[in-house]
Amino acid sequence: MYYIGLDVHKKTISYCIKRVGGEVHAEGTIDAHRLALNDWLATLPQPWTAALEATLFTGWIYDHLKPHAAAVKVAHPAMLRAIAASKKKNDQVDARKIADLLRCDLLPECYMAPSEFRERRRTLRYRNLLVRQNTQMKNRTAGLLMETGVTYNKEKLHRKGYFTQLRKSPEVPDCIQPLLQIGRESIERIGRLDRTLMRTLERDPALAARVERLKTIPCVGPVTALTWVLEVGEVSRFSSSKHAVSYCGLCSAERSSAGIQKRSPISKQRNKHLQTVLVEAAKLSNCFNAELTRVHEKALLKGNRNRATIAVAKKLVAYLLAVDRRETDFREGEESTEAA
Repeated sequence: MYYIGLDVHKKTISYCIKRVGGEVHAEGTIDAHRLALNDWLATLPQPWTAALEATLFTGWIYDHLKPHAAAVKVAHPAMLRAIAASKKKNDQVDARKIADLLRCDLLPECYMAPSEFRERRRTLRYRNLLVRQNTQMKNRTAGLLMETGVTYNKEKLHRKGYFTQLRKSPEVPDCIQPLLQIGRESIERIGRLDRTLMRTLERDPALAARVERLKTIPCVGPVTALTWVLEVGEVSRFSSSKHAVSYCGLCSAERSSAGIQKRSPISKQRNKHLQTVLVEAAKLSNCFNAELTRVHEKALLKGNRNRATIAVAKKLVAYLLAVDRRETDFREGEESTEAA
């Protein structure tokens, strides 16, 4: 077996090929595009296994190499830096270290979702970007009115009829009329794109059944269900509810030494997309589920509202994990028992 370490960048890929004993078979640099990879693959000795660090460019390289390799592994960037930290650092040294970690079975491997999940997840994350841009545009529209001293109804501002009527008001100066029109057109266009992307994902045959089951959980809508499915990927990767809670970033990091245990704030090592959606869903849980309301009230007695929200989000993760793992609709009594 030959072990290949890859240090991936935007334009180039540095590689190092080592034998079982650690001797360097070959090393060098290739261009980071498919044709160059194909030419390089034709020169590789057989059999081989490769490892690369998780970056923005990892997905397509992983998919391109996997059919030709005995195995392709992806390393966790933070853990890899901690293991392979040294005084001297360059692309060639990094490739050698990745090859050595792979050869010695010390590579801090991270989960790589199947390509069908990654492709659809890209669409969902693009939709989230559009939502953020839409919110910014709405805030900027309100800011234009406040800058010029125009009074308006905050709740109705972004309704089409009210906004059209407001623009005709003599109180709105002519200097901001073109900007208001541009802002309104942008909001409507982004809104149409948002709805189109959501319909496409909800009706996707690969996701529809799983999403519909998750939507039977109170306070779980299409956005929360789709985010869970596409960010988690294969639910079998989680061995327990605690593992899922940690992945969602709903617990703090632990620091224990000499019998003294300390808890830090919420860990930054998490899936930020899933964390954001779960926290927002937890804030609305009081309107939909009595069990989640009791969890919130109980946690509120021990701390502040943020602590109570996190407690509800943890309970929600337990519900999502139970429904997704058993592939059955939500039944409150059974999910509550399993989550406990």
